[in-house]
This record gives sequence, C-alpha cells and structure tokens, in this order.
Amino acid sequence: MIYPWQTGDWERLQQLRSHWPHALLLHGQAGIGKLRFAQHLAQGLLCEAPKPNGEPCDTCPACKWLMQGNHPDYRIVVPEALAGEAGMPGAEDGEKAAEKGDKGDDDGKKSRTPSKEIRIEQVRALLDFAGVGSHRGGLRVVVLYPAEALNVAAANALLKTLEEPPAGVVFLLVSARVDRLLPTIISRCRQWPMTTPAPEAAESWLAAQGVAGASGLLAEAGGAPLAALALAHDENRTLRDWTIVQLSAGAACDAFACGETLQKLPVPLVLGWLQRWVYDLLAERTAGRPRYFPQANAALAHCAAKLDASALARYLKTVTRQRAVENHPLNARLVFEELFLGYRELFA
Repeated sequence: MIYPWQTGDWERLQQLRSHWPHALLLHGQAGIGKLRFAQHLAQGLLCEAPKPNGEPCDTCPACKWLMQGNHPDYRIVVPEALAGEAGMPGAEDGEKAAEKGDKGDDDGKKSRTPSKEIRIEQVRALLDFAGVGSHRGGLRVVVLYPAEALNVAAANALLKTLEEPPAGVVFLLVSARVDRLLPTIISRCRQWPMTTPAPEAAESWLAAQGVAGASGLLAEAGGAPLAALALAHDENRTLRDWTIVQLSAGAACDAFACGETLQKLPVPLVLGWLQRWVYDLLAERTAGRPRYFPQANAALAHCAAKLDASALARYLKTVTRQRAVENHPLNARLVFEELFLGYRELFA
C-alpha cells in the first residue's frame, strides 16, 4: 500500500497509462516514501487483474509472486548496504552479482564493507534480464533505488539501455538527489516530482504511529514523515541533543569534546545535525524564522545575534562541501574537530 499523502500522485500518474514511458524518474525529498510508491507502482504494472484506478488486486498470481519476491518479470536494484531497506524479498542487492569477483575470508565470510553504490555488475545482470522476453506475456519492470547511487561505470551502462530501451521493459528510477544524476540519464526519463505531505497530514500520520512531539520531529526532518518517524526511534537521540547543547553554547562550544564524543557516529549523521543547525542560524539571522529546530528558538536567536551573516554563509558552504565527501573513508574525529573549531571561531 502507498502512504495516505501519495493518493494524489497515484491518481495523476494513472493518466500516463495509455502511453506509459519506458523510464520514469520518481524524485523528491528523502523520507516521503518514494520507494514504497515505486514498489506499489511496479506491482500495479505487473498485476494481471488491476482495479479501475490502477491499484493491484493483491490476489492474482503475479501479485502474490511479487509480494513473495519471486516474480520472474520484476527486478529491484539497490546497493548492498540498502538491501534491507528495499523491504521486499528478492531484491537484487548486488551481492549475487558480485560473488564471482569477491572472495571471502578463510571462513567463507565476506570481510568487505557492503557497498553503498549500485555497481556495474548489477547493471550488467539487469541488462541480461531486460534482454529476455516476458515470462507472463506482459511488462517487465525494474526499480532502481536510489538512482544517485549508480557509480560512473554503472550509470554509463544504464544510459546505453535507456537510449535504446528494450520493448516491454519499464524502468522506475527513484531519487532524492536528482542533482547527482547524469543529465543524460535525466533527459531520457519522464520526470515525476513526488509530493511532500502537508504538515497537518504528516502530523496526523505520525500520531497514528504513536509518535509523541510529532511537530518538532517533523520540523527537524524537513517535513518528511518517514524521516521524522526514524528520528523518534533514533538510538543516537541523546548524542544529538548533547550536540545541540554544544552548538547552543556558541563561543563556549568544546570542539575537542565534540570530536571525542561523536567520533564513533557515522560522519553523514553528524554533518546533517551541524548543517541543519547552521542553516537555522542563518535563517534566524536573516528572517527570524528557523526551520529545523524551532524548539531551540531562544538559543538560535542568542547565537545568531553574535554572528555575521556573510561569515555564517561561508561556513555553511564549508559544511556543505564536506558533505560531498561524507561517505569517503575519513577520520571522523579529525573531521568533527575541524568543523566544530570552525564553528566556534565564528563567535571570536
């Protein structure tokens, strides 16, 4: 099932049924349920007895096979590191595609870290799938998530297929960062921006999930309800609150304590906290209205009053540049110390 706020997108998308594109790019903010929407759409395309509104019936053999993860005309391609997030069994996570090239240790276990990229081996396996006729006489459907995880070689291999698409194959690309996709790939897809739910609808859904303080979590998540739900159950919540206290201290922020305390956390996670806080400082300084941490409005106003807007904007660019390499093997402690020292110097 799709999420309640996706009903409008589903109904509008059905207008394409009579002339369905060979490649559809579903893009929008992270945490709004684009992957589930794409999986539901794939089931609707493969369903052998769809409802008038395009919804899958959930009872035909095709629906049952797909829900069990063994439909012969369906593939979902994700990085190994995100295989669990794909939800449905049978996701082509790249592990099988890479087995021949990756040898385990002496105990037969893989010693390498799961890849965060969609690799060329996965795309090559996908091309083999696209070149075989349909087992059920209908469409064949491919979901790629997230599309921005395609590495250069994989993106170029996929591009060749999108330029000369096989008959009867539909590609559903899902992305939260279309700016990281090759322009040539974007140009060969029908773009479909996914709707971010209204705050009232998102808060109502979060309340139904048993989440307390939904409005604050939703603000911190940028309005994305699934991201807000993840924040509500985040095991690093205590460290996040401690970091906000350090940032609220301004010139008294202990950069070395931040490096020591946070060094075992993923770099992207801490950079996200820092980036949102600095964005709110800039918003408070220029417009008097923070976006992500409205509950810390007093601390933001106190810090923002002591800062120069142009220096703050330059620092935000520094944090943004660091995010561009956040998934590279970095010394987390040194990265955090440098960034928090830079933040403290803004108050000098």
